[in-house]
Amino acid sequence: MSLCRWDSHTTSCLLRPTLLPKPFDGVVSHLLQLATMSVTPVTPTWLDKGDNAWQMTAATLVGLQSVPGLVILYGSIVKKKWAVNSAFMALYAFAAVLICWVAWAYKMAFGKRLLPLWGKAGPALYQKYLVDQATLPSTAHYFKHGAHAGMIETPMLQLAYPIATMVYFQFVFAAITLILLAGSLLGRMNILAWMIFVPLWLTFSYTVGAFSLWGGGFLFHWGVIDYSGGYVIHLSSGVAGFTAAYWVGPRLTKDRERFPPNNILLTLAGAGLLWLGWAGFNGGDPYSANIDASMAVLNTNIAAAASLLTWTIIDVLVFGKPSVIGAVQGMITGLVCITPGAGVVQGWAALIMGIASGSIPWFTMMVVHKRVSLFQKVDDTLGVFHTHAVAGLLGGLLTGLFAEPTLCSFFLVVTNSRGAIYGSGGGQQFGRQLVGGLFIIGWNIVVTSIILVVIGIFVSLRMPDEQLVVGDDAVHGEEAYALWGDGEKFDMTKHGVEERIKSDEETVYETQSKQVTVEI
Repeated sequence: MSLCRWDSHTTSCLLRPTLLPKPFDGVVSHLLQLATMSVTPVTPTWLDKGDNAWQMTAATLVGLQSVPGLVILYGSIVKKKWAVNSAFMALYAFAAVLICWVAWAYKMAFGKRLLPLWGKAGPALYQKYLVDQATLPSTAHYFKHGAHAGMIETPMLQLAYPIATMVYFQFVFAAITLILLAGSLLGRMNILAWMIFVPLWLTFSYTVGAFSLWGGGFLFHWGVIDYSGGYVIHLSSGVAGFTAAYWVGPRLTKDRERFPPNNILLTLAGAGLLWLGWAGFNGGDPYSANIDASMAVLNTNIAAAASLLTWTIIDVLVFGKPSVIGAVQGMITGLVCITPGAGVVQGWAALIMGIASGSIPWFTMMVVHKRVSLFQKVDDTLGVFHTHAVAGLLGGLLTGLFAEPTLCSFFLVVTNSRGAIYGSGGGQQFGRQLVGGLFIIGWNIVVTSIILVVIGIFVSLRMPDEQLVVGDDAVHGEEAYALWGDGEKFDMTKHGVEERIKSDEETVYETQSKQVTVEI
């Protein structure tokens, strides 16, 4: 006796009146009537409401990592005179990426194949396209060797929600990549140059990495594992940020020598949004509310906690005291390191990855950075190279070691994928991870350099020294706090300050003439 049949096309249980005695006919008719009532133009048979709800929730969590998460973190972790500019660079990137994404970039990353590393550009703005079932048209994977060569190994990815959900979900990842990149450039990049850079880098760099590794490009079909952006987002933003810092030039010497956070408590608030938002970052990338998403979320938190504690312990052992900013950096490196393998490694492997990400990036930042002349020359404001490029590549390589075969089968199109420790050709996976990382590094160095050289022909990449001395007030005519006086030069010509001072002096003179003691 069977009340339902599994439909592989709709991934749902459809009621069928098969093998039932007559007394049940009325019950089945009633159930079929209810099922028919639930299928409407806004709830088609392929729509899974749970998956759709989770995917939009996960996307919003990632969006909150940027706005207000990184807006708050950037605005508070920099010197007070750069709080407004730093926060605005993040806010502008979030808005600019969205418009570019729906206008042409989404299809370049997740549309039909144009080149092995790029999709065809096109808008994602029309109702007929956006309400259709989400698919990734370039993800069908074929056998390349043996008797089955040319036959489908894994069919094209079809999801249980509309394309509109997929466009929104992938947008927030593109946006946060540009915002992370901005961390290398805070405190001196010309805001006009940044406004031009964002759409160009999104178009010519981000979409290439996304299509190559996620959208059905050559690295995707080769079997390189990047579960949620260790390469596409973190390695690319870290390398591109460091490259951009080289071309833009350094901050003022005074700022490089002393750049204290203006509000560490707000930095912790931004870091908290970043940490918890990572549940959507890694938990949303199975594209479904399934058991793989649960594994990814748990592993993410294990790695973040282990990395934070490792970084803090090393700080205590080396410097004699724990650093709050150091703990935040350790948290970030842990989140970054687990990202390429969040849903394909076991919990004990996530713990090892957390310990590695709390120690190796610490070493590159605190030891290597001070001994290598290139690191001394290039002014990477927030150390994005160490926290994202180093940690992202580290995570990708460790994924090549620890990727568990059963978990890989939940996520990857290349069957029988596994990490090196599981044998049976697993060593090849480590090699794939290394090559994938080198491709992302090379592409970002070259493309980022070309973009900035071209922009520099028309617009100065670095602010003039006059603006660098003053900061936010000179660049935006605004300041983060009403207080000032921690050593910056205050521009007296702004906002009628001179007139107010003259007025105050006249008032003081009048009151003193009345023999009233006045304290200023």
